[in-house]
Amino acid sequence: MTRRSPFRYFKTSPEIIRLTVMMYVRFPLSLRNVEDPLHELGIEISHETVRFWWNRFGPMFAAEP
Repeated sequence: MTRRSPFRYFKTSPEIIRLTVMMYVRFPLSLRNVEDPLHELGIEISHETVRFWWNRFGPMFAAEP
């Protein structure tokens, strides 16, 4: 049996979700400060989206080798 993707219910690509979460983790940025550089790249998300993705995917990305 294959494992289902944890991103299956999200319209945003997994690459953008990963970029957002890793920016929040790697750099000393607030949730709103993560939103600004992504907006300059044409990625429209809110600080609440960053928080939601961090809560949901942060542990999964932290467990990767």
